[in-house]
Amino acid sequence: MVKVIDKYVKGFIDNKTITRNQVKKIHKMIEEQTGLGSEYTGWVHQPIGIDQIEYERIYQAADKIQAQSEVLVVIGIGGSYLGTKAALEMLRDPFNNTGVEVIFAGHQISAAYTNSLLKYLEDKRFSINVISKSGTTTEPAIAFRIFKDLLYKKFEDADQRIYVTTDKEHGALKTLADEMGYDTYVVPGDIGGRFSVLSAVGLLPLKAAGIDTDFILEGAVDAYYDLQNVNNEAYKYATLRSELYRQGKSIEMLVNYEPQLIYLSEWWKQLFGESEGKDHKSLFVSSASFSTDLHSLGQMIQEGTRNLFETVIKVKQTKLDQTIPYDQKNLDGLNYLAGKSMQEVNEKAFLGTLVAHTDGGVPNIVIEIDTIDGYHFGYLVYFFFKACAMSAYLLEVNPFNQPGVESYKKNMFALLGKDGYQDLKEEIEAKLKKGV
Repeated sequence: MVKVIDKYVKGFIDNKTITRNQVKKIHKMIEEQTGLGSEYTGWVHQPIGIDQIEYERIYQAADKIQAQSEVLVVIGIGGSYLGTKAALEMLRDPFNNTGVEVIFAGHQISAAYTNSLLKYLEDKRFSINVISKSGTTTEPAIAFRIFKDLLYKKFEDADQRIYVTTDKEHGALKTLADEMGYDTYVVPGDIGGRFSVLSAVGLLPLKAAGIDTDFILEGAVDAYYDLQNVNNEAYKYATLRSELYRQGKSIEMLVNYEPQLIYLSEWWKQLFGESEGKDHKSLFVSSASFSTDLHSLGQMIQEGTRNLFETVIKVKQTKLDQTIPYDQKNLDGLNYLAGKSMQEVNEKAFLGTLVAHTDGGVPNIVIEIDTIDGYHFGYLVYFFFKACAMSAYLLEVNPFNQPGVESYKKNMFALLGKDGYQDLKEEIEAKLKKGV
């Protein structure tokens, strides 16, 4: 269950500009899948429409990966890896992992990272899960070529160690998978990458890593039903952030007090940034991890330009706690905390910061969850899906395309000498020479 607390925001909103009728109209568009980009709204009813046959195949593949490999290299970029990374960071013990190690590749073009990973894998039993609708996205395509080469050099059964998650019918990767007989899973054609973590994109590597994906899907299903009514917590969050944007707050910072949630913030930044950042509109989405970043960004948040607000993910209760011991010498002056739990200290840090920042002119939306587990991961994912769609439609942009992402790709292709880009290459080089 997710609860949105708005009492630390109300004083910053002079007058409400978003009407109930607007929200009702957009809600109807979302549920009926009739708004801008409707061809990519398969996520709306996905939690109650999981393909049970493919899900059973995912179970079988996970068992096979666990039996054959120590490491699963997941190759993908953007939505093809961030959701999975967020779940792993949130749900696995950072210091006591058992089972298959999941390592990501293809989410950048770093020669140093790639070379180090190749060396690491030299004496490891490993498999590959490559995730791409087309198979031609530059970063993962390069990584797949490189790590596939190592796989075939190391293992006679390399064909049985490659798991492909791609389009059901089309694309270079689908063609290759069919030719080679690779085990293949579906990236739903009506779901964009940043909305795909509840499909095989996320479920296969998570299940292979030993994560209880049933529990994740249970949370998503409950979120689906809880958020079907127009008066729901996701829309409450969406309208609050939209009102603050209209009040001149141009930066939203997603804040956590648990390091397990850092990559949830990274996934959230892609979800909202890629969905809303169009037509020279949208909030700039950022993140921070407290209390760590209070010792770096804290000064800027407290007394910098008043153009931001915070959305804080508040965890009511962690599963593990630690009592602070008494020290006879008390040189650090902390004996007043002796016998208290770290959870209590963290709670007071949250409350103290909340008051300080709101006093300093920074509104705070609080998103409260009961605890950190798979259920709440699944619930939060669907909660943010729904909030993102509402927020983007309130901006009057298409939440489900990303035309701006193509610009850097075209320039990169031209500079690398790809066929058909010769004229553009000359144009770019001229710009670089004169300083753009």
